[in-house]
Amino acid sequence: MTDVMEVKAGTSNVMEGLLKKADAFRRLREKMIVPGTISEIRPDEVSIDIGAKADGIIPASEFDHLDELSVGDSVDVYVERVENKEGRPVLSFSKAQQQKNWEMILEKSSEGEEISSCVKAKTKGGLIVNIGVDAFLPTSHIDTQVPRNLDQYIGQTFNVKIVKINKERRNIVVSRRELIEAQRAQKRQQVFNTIQVGSIVKGKVKNITDYGAFIDLDGLDGLLHVTDISWGRIVHPSEVLKLGEEIDVMVTEIDREKERVTLSLKKMHGNPWEGVENKYPVGSKVHGKVSNLTPYGAFVELEEGIEGLVHLTEFSWTKHIVKPSEMLHVGDEIDAVVLEVKKEEQRISLGIRQLTENPWDMVPHNYPVGARVHGRVHNLTNYGAFVELEEGVDGMIHVSDMSWTRKINHPSELLKKGDEVDAVVLEVDSAARRISLGLKQLTDDPWAVIDTLYKIGDFVKGKVIKVVSFGLFVELEESKIEALIHISQVSEESIENLKDRFNVGDSIEARIIKVEKPERRLGLSIKAASYDKKRLDEIIQQYDTISVEQELNRLDEAFAQAEQKSSK
Repeated sequence: MTDVMEVKAGTSNVMEGLLKKADAFRRLREKMIVPGTISEIRPDEVSIDIGAKADGIIPASEFDHLDELSVGDSVDVYVERVENKEGRPVLSFSKAQQQKNWEMILEKSSEGEEISSCVKAKTKGGLIVNIGVDAFLPTSHIDTQVPRNLDQYIGQTFNVKIVKINKERRNIVVSRRELIEAQRAQKRQQVFNTIQVGSIVKGKVKNITDYGAFIDLDGLDGLLHVTDISWGRIVHPSEVLKLGEEIDVMVTEIDREKERVTLSLKKMHGNPWEGVENKYPVGSKVHGKVSNLTPYGAFVELEEGIEGLVHLTEFSWTKHIVKPSEMLHVGDEIDAVVLEVKKEEQRISLGIRQLTENPWDMVPHNYPVGARVHGRVHNLTNYGAFVELEEGVDGMIHVSDMSWTRKINHPSELLKKGDEVDAVVLEVDSAARRISLGLKQLTDDPWAVIDTLYKIGDFVKGKVIKVVSFGLFVELEESKIEALIHISQVSEESIENLKDRFNVGDSIEARIIKVEKPERRLGLSIKAASYDKKRLDEIIQQYDTISVEQELNRLDEAFAQAEQKSSK
């Protein structure tokens, strides 16, 4: 009887347990946190009994300290699904923890509070950090400067500030930068209250720009301008400074209202320009290295912080230098002569040509006025020819000094490059480095004795040197003087085009009908060559009385037109 009663009691207990289990299963809902009991622990998973038809399985990776768990321990788990295809509940231990932590954070924390975090992973736009629950740390809020490599932060622990809590979406945004900026602001104020102009402070190179570098003075940024980095010439601050480098600098200016500090590195060392006039007196010979070339000259470093300028005009006595690179290159070591020192402006003028004698100093002695010289034509211009007398010494023959007898419109009518010529020195200006030469001065001026050479009515011979619409220009045989035969004096017949009847080089016989010594002009007539004395006298008398002024005007016009056409 007793055995029967015990069996009935056991059966009753089993049924009661099953009923309770069934009742618990009916009450299970997704997204619930329910208590469970560890029924089995395996290396990669843990079985949890929550009163369902079967145990739920949770990956062992969700438990931070698996070795501290035991069968029978009670744990809270999160129900993701009440039952899967295998009839098991889908559970999560970590989500239950996050849910409880989320509720705890909502209860104990608020926006603006500081909290400890651990970086879990990198995500798009920032980092995932754990503050009890997962929170988002944007890249722009990691540090005061946006980092390029986010992997370096994974696993790190640091405090962050809660900047936004979204209860509906269950997400939190945090910032590390705001805490750093607050700390820096506090430090900045401390530093700002203690530094003075002239103070020597230690800082770290935080940023380098084209115009200078920003130095972190333990929370306070100071500007080190490129001109205050070195007494010497530097093109970019990176030539001297490196990011992250620690340096000592001097405080040169403080603006407490704008919280700005100006720094100097070069003033940590003595000013090399002190006593520069004694170190580099005018006239002394110096040695240095070419540090920079500009369109107007070359800078030469004499020592660190001191440069001198060799202007283009001081490169050579004899050569026309267009750009410095024709003679010098950056890095060349050269000698020079000090020409001028301006300490206040920190400028030293140097010269290279002063290392040799100026050939123009001897020009008045070597080429006195009136001397006959010999040289080579090396350049032609519209107004004359340049003749090299010796290296670096040129003389110029102006077109007006090329011929007594011809109107030269361009030097190429008589000369070409490379011609060897003799000339006479007309004028010397050593200071301006000019020598005026003359070709025509090699011979006597025939116009000085024109009265003895030609008289009105004389027969002359010559060759045509120009044929123009209004007449013929003829070079006379004996004197080489150029004379004009106006078209009206060519023939008794009317001639429309002289080029149909005359060519350059044709021999001409004519008679002189006009001599104008002051204007250095001769008028000829071909048709008058056959006139008898009476007819010739009549024409000459007409010129001298009735038509003299008109004829002179016609001759002036003819010569003027000839000059214009020749210049074209």
